[in-house]
Amino acid sequence: MNPPIDISEEAGVRYLHFGSDWIQGAMRIRKPYALELAYTREMMAGLLLRDGLAADGAHWPRKVLIIGLGAASLARFVHHHLPQAKIRVVEIAPAVVAAARQFFKLPTEDARFSVHIGCGAQFVLEHDETWDYVLIDGFDRNARAGVLDTEPFHQAVRARLSARGIMAVNLFGRSRGYKASLERIVRAFDDRALAFPSCDSGNVVAFGTAGEPIERGVDELRERARQLKTETGLDLLPTVTRLEAAGGLPGGMLRI
Repeated sequence: MNPPIDISEEAGVRYLHFGSDWIQGAMRIRKPYALELAYTREMMAGLLLRDGLAADGAHWPRKVLIIGLGAASLARFVHHHLPQAKIRVVEIAPAVVAAARQFFKLPTEDARFSVHIGCGAQFVLEHDETWDYVLIDGFDRNARAGVLDTEPFHQAVRARLSARGIMAVNLFGRSRGYKASLERIVRAFDDRALAFPSCDSGNVVAFGTAGEPIERGVDELRERARQLKTETGLDLLPTVTRLEAAGGLPGGMLRI
């Protein structure tokens, strides 16, 4: 299960590769808690869709599941910027975990942060925990997601989401199978899914939810994006602009 691991550095950015030029993850060495790649920033757009505090005062997200570690970008960001969140990472390749520890500042495991080595789909099926935010970014060296790109897997994730839970999935937008992947997510979530327009890298991030409805006006999205930028440095204002330009906000509203 271990892919060949290569590390490269250019212009202050460290990259992870699985035996090819294709980038599996990146970290700006002087800003390790920032999200260097555009698609990783968009995977955190769930923070636009749900309030950081619920009506009962509870923080969101409180429990985060990350399937696919890569260069630990999402793990570092969530661990550093969302201190209320308990985080579980599932990664199938021990060598990727070892590389993340050595080269990409993987957080130390403790009661709040843990890493499980194994298949993400099997983990979801065998553990009955519920999650507020499930982030799925699992590809092999040939850009294949395998079982993580199946309708039964997405249905299993849906069953593990909390009432305010959201699933975010990185889809390789340049792949001919991208639209079929999105259709599987839409079916699994009974049409309560949305794909953001492809970013510069060609990646497409799709979101699905099954609990409380999500309804956000464009002004509300922009205000939340400005707040996130101030609090965490995460800039999702370009994402809101692209959504609007692509017709993803009919009537000025985002609804899932």
